[in-house]
This record gives sequence, structure tokens and C-alpha cells, in this order.
Amino acid sequence: MSAISPDTQKQPALTAPFEIGGVEISNRVLLAPLAGIGNWFVRLQARRYGAGLAVSEMVSSFGLHYGNEKTMNELMRIHPDEHPVSMQLFGQDPEAMESAARIAAASGADLIDINMGCPVPKVRKTGAGAELLADPELALDLALAARAGSGLPVTVKIRSGLMPGDRSGFDLSVRLVEEAGVAAIGFHPRVAKQGHKGQPDYAMARELTEAIDVPMIISGGLSTAETARIAYEESGADAVMIARGALGYPWVFAELTGQRVDPPDPAEVMDELLWVIDCAEDHMGTDRAGRYLRKFYPWYLDRVDVPKLVRSELCQTAGLDRSREIVREIRDGEPVAV
Repeated sequence: MSAISPDTQKQPALTAPFEIGGVEISNRVLLAPLAGIGNWFVRLQARRYGAGLAVSEMVSSFGLHYGNEKTMNELMRIHPDEHPVSMQLFGQDPEAMESAARIAAASGADLIDINMGCPVPKVRKTGAGAELLADPELALDLALAARAGSGLPVTVKIRSGLMPGDRSGFDLSVRLVEEAGVAAIGFHPRVAKQGHKGQPDYAMARELTEAIDVPMIISGGLSTAETARIAYEESGADAVMIARGALGYPWVFAELTGQRVDPPDPAEVMDELLWVIDCAEDHMGTDRAGRYLRKFYPWYLDRVDVPKLVRSELCQTAGLDRSREIVREIRDGEPVAV
């Protein structure tokens, strides 16, 4: 860990409250948007374990604008215990963005976030996500449209640039605050070309913190509570945003907010997985949940010691009754028949 400057030591504790556009957040530990994952129960889970705010998975502005059934009924579902909650939208058309932001606000969102950082080619080729760094005027129009449509504080999740040496995301962040009235910047100080590889540039993030007068929320490379603390200190951020570090391990929020020190035992991990199974079935029905949860199981199994055959049995089954049976046997220390 690098030396901490005197200025860094003046940072508030991660447990201190702060505001985003007048919305009070109880602490400075947030769940980042997780594409294809961050539905209501994943967000609720983060809040249960201490996250001050959870951001939704990215939602298509066109899906909302045109009333897509799945987008409206599933992705806009908000649990009463989630608040405050931020709904992340993506797209490249200001009219659709304004309409989508209006729908998200009517659905109960407290904040609107715009994705300007997704590096995935199928998103970028539409002109959305990180591709907006190449069209700053459009990016500004989208932020203004979201504000007009929702009447809510608008934040932006953004990359530092597109290619190595590019600072277009930094420059755009400043403009988004000064010209579009964005209420906070979620800054991932890696260029889109890097994806999730390489060391994030926390020095650039600190420079951004000093250049804008709204919260800068650091993201990228925060895989554990310790790396999140380091990023918070080195970047001078106002908050941290945990993404993949929370997958199968919501206890990271409890660790960062001082609610616990020791990691969970295997029984606790399996009980949490049973909660996830129940929520997924409620969210999308038995058949779809059985298939959907296959990507969740490894995140939890990585926290316990189980034989490979047991892992394979759980990850390959699509039946929730069988899944629950296996998880309970792991929890109770019983042999699992495979």
C-alpha cells in the first residue's frame, strides 16, 4: 500500500453519510451496476449487508421507451427496502433517454445513472456505453435529457478513455458536471480497451476529484474490502463502488462498513445462497430461475470447500428442488449424492 498524504487522511470514513444531488446516502460503500445481474434481489442483498446505495444493471432506454414487457416488468422492479436506489440506463438517443428516465422515475427510482463506460463491443457499436466518449456533445445531450425526463439527480458511470493515453473520459466528466448538471461521477480509471485488466489509474481519479465539485465515486479493481480501502485512499474519492467483489460475497459491504470482521462460515454462505434461489424463483419463475442461477452458483461455491463433482452437479442442474437439496446438504455437512 502506498503512503497516504496528509490530504488523503482528511477523507471521511466510509461509514460517513453523504449526498448525491440532495439524496442522502447512509454511507460511502455502493454496489456498482452489474450487467445481467443487478436486479432487485441482488441490489436488496447488497443493502441488507450494509451498502448505502445499489445501482441497477444497465437497462435499455429503448426497451423502456417502446414498452418492452421484460424491461418494464422485470428490470424496473424495485423492492420497497432498496431505497435509495439508482436505475442505470444506456442508449444513444436523447428522446428515448428522456422517455426512459421518466418511466424509471415513475417506477420509483431515486437516482438515474447513465452508462458511458461499458466496453462491450455489442454495446459500443450502437453508439452507447464507452462509445459516447467519442461524441461528447451527444453525451451531454443524453444527460440533459435524463434530467428533463426524470426530474431526478442524474449521475454518470464512465471510463477514463477509449485507448491507452486517452483522457477523453476525464475531460467529458468535467463537462458533464459543469454543462449538464450531473450530480456525481462514477469513475472507472481504466480505458475501454483494457476491459477489467491492468492497474486502474487512481492518480487520475484523484485529479478528477479535485476538478469537479460533485462526488467522485471510484470503481474498478475493487475486488476485496482491502483493495476498496486502498482505492478510496489513493483516489481521494467520495465513495467506493463494488462490482465483481460482491459476487457471491455480499459480506464485503459489512466488512467495509465495520459491521463484521470475520468472513462467513460455509453454513452462512449456503444459507445466503438459499435466499438467492428463493428470490430468483420469485423474480422469474421456476424454470427460468433454474437456468439463470447457474452463473450464480460458482460465486458462492468458491467460498466453501466442496468436491468438483458436487460443484458440477449443482451448476448443471436446472431444477430448483435439486439445487436446494444440494445446497442444504453442503450447509449441513452431509454427503451429496452425485
